[in-house]
Amino acid sequence: MKVRISSILCLAMVIGGAFSASAQTARPDRIILNVTENPATSAAVTWRTSTAVKESFAEIVPAQADPRTMSKAVQSKAVTTPWLSDTLNAHYHSMVFPNLTPNTLYAYRVGQGEDWSEWFQFTTAGKPGEPFTFIYLGDGQTNLLSMWSRTIRKAYEMAPDARLMLHAGDLVNRGNRNVEWQQWFEAGGFIHSTIPSMPSPGNHEYYYTPEDSGMVSAFWRPQFTLPENGPAGLEETCYYTDVQGVRFISLNSQEIEINPANMLKQKAWLEEVLKNNPNQWTCLVFHHPVLSTKSTRDNKEVRGHFQPLFNKYKVDLVMQGHDHTYARGKVGNTVYVVSVSGPKMYPLDPQPWMQKTASYTQLFQLVHIKGNKLRYESYTTTGELYDAFELEKKKGGGNVFTNKAPAGTAGH
Repeated sequence: MKVRISSILCLAMVIGGAFSASAQTARPDRIILNVTENPATSAAVTWRTSTAVKESFAEIVPAQADPRTMSKAVQSKAVTTPWLSDTLNAHYHSMVFPNLTPNTLYAYRVGQGEDWSEWFQFTTAGKPGEPFTFIYLGDGQTNLLSMWSRTIRKAYEMAPDARLMLHAGDLVNRGNRNVEWQQWFEAGGFIHSTIPSMPSPGNHEYYYTPEDSGMVSAFWRPQFTLPENGPAGLEETCYYTDVQGVRFISLNSQEIEINPANMLKQKAWLEEVLKNNPNQWTCLVFHHPVLSTKSTRDNKEVRGHFQPLFNKYKVDLVMQGHDHTYARGKVGNTVYVVSVSGPKMYPLDPQPWMQKTASYTQLFQLVHIKGNKLRYESYTTTGELYDAFELEKKKGGGNVFTNKAPAGTAGH
């Protein structure tokens, strides 16, 4: 249930920064499609309106070229969550579309009365074993509208039929600053509304008060509708979804680093999710790298408590952010990647685990799953292939790694 007023009301003093005083109008904005636990048969959408809108609706129909079929759309009332402070009042609305047909093109819109969005189209996930592509983006964080926009748009241009898009934390720089979320949504535009997003929180989605050790952004849960199948208290930040034979898992690595109790919760939960995994492939996304790209950075809690589980259950791919560089390396059965999609950059220090590196380079990743093969491709924001490899799954779960990186690109 997405009514979470009590956790939102107290944020007046921490929003900060320049932003519009309220949601633009009764017409929906910030419309985003999110993954559900089973995106083959359901889809989640969230949007925002002014507080004048007391109730809002979503309509969905199998998409056809005949525009008359829109009149057959099924309408459902959304769950509405007030977002209240002394400087910003808005209503967030959410809908989970149930009972959908796998691998089917749908059209949907959201709104009420005379104020409706355009019709968006998306395709539900297919059945296990059917090939698909997904997008992985490291930190966007800064200059979102001016410079991160070109990365997400190029990724969409090259993979418009992607089944989902993963964000490895630090989507914005200050998680309670409305103007940054506005830029994040503007930069992605209709892409957010057509490819289901799977965001994982980073340290910059957190804020701190004298009374606590850190809390996720007040915007996070109202503006995303994500699976609530994670540990109690970490809903919609630690969760999993199954897509066409791949188990995708988001960990909340900020809580791993700052909160021992929540670290242990996630560790126990993750072991169960990995142990009881019917899928052929396992991919994780979270923010703090298991293996850092800087000698001055070391996420000991993440590495010490979670890498043994990755080894034990032969996790295939771990996608991370935080270090604002690029590095890729295979350790045991698992390939670890650190990437950055926004313009904030750091230098890197060569480390033994790295097999391919880059610095001061905006990148996005396309990952293609086809049967027992996983092909990974990392592209610059200008569209050049920078890195690539292939994993071939062998009987028993082990992977054969083949480097496919183009000759002449930097790295070691």
